[in-house]
Amino acid sequence: MGRLEGKVAVVTGASQGIGMAFARAFAREGASVVISARRGHVVQQVAEQIAAEEGAKVIAVQADVAIREDAVRTIAAAQEHFGRLDVLANNAQTTRNALVEDIDEANLKLTFGSGFLGTLWHMQAALPLLKVAGGSIINLGSRQGIYGQPGDGTYGANKEAIRALSRSAAREWGKFGIRVNVINPAGLSPAAEAFLNADPERAQKYYDEISLVRFGRLMEDIAPVGVFLACDDGQYVTGQTINADGGQVML
Repeated sequence: MGRLEGKVAVVTGASQGIGMAFARAFAREGASVVISARRGHVVQQVAEQIAAEEGAKVIAVQADVAIREDAVRTIAAAQEHFGRLDVLANNAQTTRNALVEDIDEANLKLTFGSGFLGTLWHMQAALPLLKVAGGSIINLGSRQGIYGQPGDGTYGANKEAIRALSRSAAREWGKFGIRVNVINPAGLSPAAEAFLNADPERAQKYYDEISLVRFGRLMEDIAPVGVFLACDDGQYVTGQTINADGGQVML
């Protein structure tokens, strides 16, 4: 029996990368999964693929996490199809690099809308279902918020806002048996790989900072941390940030 047998998970931004890895890992551990992404045809294909390969029930929802009504609809799909919710993984994120002097309203709207607001909307929508039997919320942060990378001011501020939100929710919702944690991942998702390939000098700098001397693998290195936080193995862990980054950031 898998560690998430009988559980239901929602994963946002699951059409590729870390979100897809989380969805697959949760399904492999026995969970029924609702996945969402903006590209409806792609997320539907991912759902069908995971269902076939892992023998799990996977539902796809086309949604924009920045739209509150879409967040409500995504969470409602868990109730409609599976009758409960145990795990919420807020992975979706879009951003555009800009120096602090060049940050504009469009940049803020794009980054905070898909990140901080998308995370908040899904957490609020999930709360009534998670109150029933407790559960786990896993939010995605980033080393960029801790490190302060030039050009990533908006992204880093957004990710630190998500960490602050998570700590407050962990204190407010602990009485309901709800755990809220953050993963700061450093895995080679398609987006991360494209980003590093476009800037070899920056890629080498990242590599030189990794204590384990290799970039993270999504299924082998990042997704298991999500499973740990989602299942009973992590039942006494809340309000924490776990840096799954090979030792780049040490707190």
